[in-house]
Amino acid sequence: MSVLKCANCGNEMDEQLETQCSACGSETTKEVDLEMAKNNELGAATAESKEIDINKWIEKIGDHEKQAKYVEEGFWGKVKRHAAKVPFAKEVVTLYYCSTDPKTPLSAKATAVGALAYWILPIDLIPDFLPVVGFVDDATAVFLAYKALSGQITDEHRDKAEQFFVLNKSVKLVD
Repeated sequence: MSVLKCANCGNEMDEQLETQCSACGSETTKEVDLEMAKNNELGAATAESKEIDINKWIEKIGDHEKQAKYVEEGFWGKVKRHAAKVPFAKEVVTLYYCSTDPKTPLSAKATAVGALAYWILPIDLIPDFLPVVGFVDDATAVFLAYKALSGQITDEHRDKAEQFFVLNKSVKLVD
């Protein structure tokens, strides 16, 4: 007896006896299941032990260009307003330069942009207006991304961040 799995629900069926899934009622044939398996990139990648194209999954998360634009528009204003309040301002600016570097892989850019977008968002786990604890969740997101991207963050990114604070003397850092 050869077993066939329903592409819709995963129910196992006798390939020679059943053409309709008893669990969900969908028509099931070898051709349909093979076609659905091909269309299911994650399932196909797992079944064939090949790598998943990370760029396709990043695209499914959201429009990277739209997210990057959101970060670009809100980033510098928040840096200038809050650099003196947060001890991780240099890391934030370093992540920004890493995310805008054309040599940075798209998956690393998505990680950096995600952390920066969380930092910029006015609504998050712990509201930023709360004294002392307001930036704890933001710091966590930034430091996790910074650590995850440590292999992608270059001395050039760090130097640009340092240069930003030298050139913008009105933006004070936490000592």
